[in-house]
Amino acid sequence: MLSLNIAGRLIDFDEPKVMGIINVTPDSFYSESRTPDEASVLLRRAASMVEQGAAILDIGACSTRPGFSPVPADEEMRRLDFALTTLAPLRDSNPDLIISIDTFRADVARHCAVSYGIHIINDISAGQYDPAMYATVADLHLPYVLTHNPVNPQAVAPGDSLATSPFLPSVAHFFAEHLSRLHALGVADVILDPGFGFGKTLEENYVLLHHLADFVRLFPDNPFLIGLSRKSMIYKLLGSSPEEALNGTTALHTIALQAGAHILRVHDVRPAVETIRIQQFLKLNS
Repeated sequence: MLSLNIAGRLIDFDEPKVMGIINVTPDSFYSESRTPDEASVLLRRAASMVEQGAAILDIGACSTRPGFSPVPADEEMRRLDFALTTLAPLRDSNPDLIISIDTFRADVARHCAVSYGIHIINDISAGQYDPAMYATVADLHLPYVLTHNPVNPQAVAPGDSLATSPFLPSVAHFFAEHLSRLHALGVADVILDPGFGFGKTLEENYVLLHHLADFVRLFPDNPFLIGLSRKSMIYKLLGSSPEEALNGTTALHTIALQAGAHILRVHDVRPAVETIRIQQFLKLNS
């Protein structure tokens, strides 16, 4: 059984989990996911995700869309204060709900952990945007999402593909190197995210998805989080838009689940939950 210690509970990933995306931002790439500074709207959206079957909510207050310009840290923290305060009643009524914070800033991660008792740090930069992140996660004793993101450590925004050649071995080396650094600091609970859309060409994204099962076998002690929802690798290939990419998202989720994915990070919870239910039924009855 593959499990992680999250908030003092052993959470097993034999059955994949759905992570709902809560964007407290005005500029996330998928416009329908943007949540204004209205407590009732935010609470209604989050409650709907939980009702539809999300086990985890991933709250982000700084868009990391391609070419993003990061908001100042104090604005990111203000947005997260608003979101986490607003969602307190939902957490009270759903004590098993897992809260993840999507941030690349160590100070923001610490603030959310100390002030609100969040459970997971989801850092799209693998500690490359803030060198203090790994030590902070170790100090907080929180699970960490390690994302493959081959960026220039001095850059703030992901640019064009910077992956070294050959591509797949470079991804494996990246995970192995960063896992070693995290383990040396005492971080035991690490979730791996292949980083679809981060520093990769369209073709590289699909090569990575095609070989996802190889990475699941290569790193058997780590759950894999898959972030494909409505991304450009879908709508650019199909000549559509994020708003029209749900069907393509479900298709790729099916492929990812067959390859052994453990967490689907999604804008649309119900379709992902239904995809998992069908995949699990097929798995148990094959």
